[in-house]
Amino acid sequence: MSNPVIRRRQARDLAEAAEVLTAVHETDGYPVEGVEDPEAWLSPDGLLAAWVAELGGHVVGHVAVNNPQPGDEVARLWSEKNGAESSQVGVLARLFVASDARKGPTGKHLMDAAVSYARANKMCLVLEVLTKDAAAIRLYERLGWQRFGETTHTFAGKQFDAACFVAPA
Repeated sequence: MSNPVIRRRQARDLAEAAEVLTAVHETDGYPVEGVEDPEAWLSPDGLLAAWVAELGGHVVGHVAVNNPQPGDEVARLWSEKNGAESSQVGVLARLFVASDARKGPTGKHLMDAAVSYARANKMCLVLEVLTKDAAAIRLYERLGWQRFGETTHTFAGKQFDAACFVAPA
């Protein structure tokens, strides 16, 4: 598999990224929310930057960095543990890769873009991942992310166990 092109997301990418997200949801159950309006979910309040991965001119992956929002337990836990101001914390979010693009380095390259952005902006990057998403957890651990806590993700009255990770220093 060839290396993906990673670039900043543009407005014209939203529809194709939303299609990929919907397909990922159908196969993996990720995300647990947002699929009823995927384009809106990809552009949340607090969005700082987003990137897409392209292979053969088609979007095959996505990642974003957000400002912490009310209810972002991962950012709250990190700030409590380390005394970080919310302006010093970025939340890695909306990471997904099409199933046919997962054998290559697409996920790693998307995460590298987000980590580089956070470092350039003097932010500590954290993320929350549902514990059911074992493949994502393996990726984060392989890339050196450190688990620092657990939380519960609540959506539509359902609760999901989640792990909290921080990017390598």
